Amino acid sequence: MLSRQIVRAVPRTATRLPLISRRTYLPPSINSRDVLDQKYPDPPRLTEEEDPGMNGGYVNPLPVKRQFRDPHGDWWDKQERRNFGEPVHEDFDLHGMFTPHEYTWTTPGKGAVMFGTFVVAFLGVLVGVKMAYPDIQSYPREFEGGLERELGGPGAMRARMAGDPEPFVKE
Repeated sequence: MLSRQIVRAVPRTATRLPLISRRTYLPPSINSRDVLDQKYPDPPRLTEEEDPGMNGGYVNPLPVKRQFRDPHGDWWDKQERRNFGEPVHEDFDLHGMFTPHEYTWTTPGKGAVMFGTFVVAFLGVLVGVKMAYPDIQSYPREFEGGLERELGGPGAMRARMAGDPEPFVKE
């Protein structure tokens, strides 16, 4: 019995709303569904042939970095080198002025030659220093008895003593 009363009560609540709550204060010229559809139509559905980039028909300009545009041109935005209202490429973050510059002042072949020249010059300096660098200017000290007792006794590693072979002479 209670469930029947609940079922009957649901439609009544919709009709018991005050008259003011059901009324709208916007005129039909603004609030009507037909007017809204006319003012704001649905976006066109384009096929793959009509819109290959699937970007809603947006005109995508050529992907040219702003760095390569004329720096002395009469641009509306002189820093970014673009005009007002000009469409922006969808990859603008890769083509703007604040992206890493492309170094076009040399080719890869010339760059390899420059790198090779640096390596040869560096190795040449190393060989020159090796050939001109003098031997050790001091002679290692010799200690009486090799400091055997001071360094821990007969089994310990001892210091150099008189009569030991020359340490830096190649045999």
